[in-house]
Amino acid sequence: MPGGLMALLDDVSVIARAAAASIDDVSVAAGKAGTKAAGVVIDDAAVTPGYVTGLSPARELPIIWNITKGSLRNKLLVLLPGALLLSWLLPQAIIFLLMLGGCYLSYEGAEKVLEKFGEPKHGQTLQDPIEDLAEFEKDRIKGAIRTDMILSAEIMAISLNEIATISDSFWIRAAALAAVGIAITFAVYGAVALIVKMDDVGLHLAERDNGLAKRVGRMLLHAMPRLLVALSAIGTVAMLWVGGGIILHGLEEIGLHAPTDWAHGVQHAVEHATGALSGVPGWASYAGISALFGLVLGGIIVFVLHHVLKLGAHAEAH
Repeated sequence: MPGGLMALLDDVSVIARAAAASIDDVSVAAGKAGTKAAGVVIDDAAVTPGYVTGLSPARELPIIWNITKGSLRNKLLVLLPGALLLSWLLPQAIIFLLMLGGCYLSYEGAEKVLEKFGEPKHGQTLQDPIEDLAEFEKDRIKGAIRTDMILSAEIMAISLNEIATISDSFWIRAAALAAVGIAITFAVYGAVALIVKMDDVGLHLAERDNGLAKRVGRMLLHAMPRLLVALSAIGTVAMLWVGGGIILHGLEEIGLHAPTDWAHGVQHAVEHATGALSGVPGWASYAGISALFGLVLGGIIVFVLHHVLKLGAHAEAH
């Protein structure tokens, strides 16, 4: 009996060590994947505040929570099983789906830029009379979740590519992708919630009797509108940067190397010219080329959809 008990305990310890090793593999894979996807995460955080800017402060957190739930559904119920299935059955299709997403991001970013230069606005905006505020809010949430789907697809694709270099276990890949998806979603939308509610924090501090708290509160109240405007601009550039970058990478993957080789050539020339500080200028040059590529591509798509095919109702510009 003691021998049987010791054998059982030994088996349990082996299973426990195997489970611990699997958990460690998942954490390593998730950490590496999350690091690689950091650029897209920043873009996601920059894009989202624009969907609640100008709405009632009481509705900001509920809207962000609804977007968060939609993002989790995107990642865990659609993208995670889809990515695993495609990587198993038809891995060649992933790059074309990503390029389609890149075209959509380029289109959205270019549309926003062109609207600033006089292109008629498409869809209802806060400057238009809003007859049904609840319906308008739903449309904004749907738009945010739709954009999140594209950015999340890029995050999951980058993550899957990194995880595949660490483990070929289906379950480790699935668990690591789920971990990355959940962690990134709460990090992004937690940061967004803090950003959009910072003016409320500033108002609360400004009403305090403490002199330092009052000054900090007033500073926040003056800074937040400018920050939200800046984030809106950053979000537009981010759409173009990520969208153009996806397309450039996709063209290289399918054998059209010339555009990406030229962009990398400019990057390397900038790095060579800047010497010890080459990292940031080199990255910025490639990101700028990606954004410009996305703007040109998106502008072509805008022209075709709005002026050739006449899709989308033109809202009166104010």
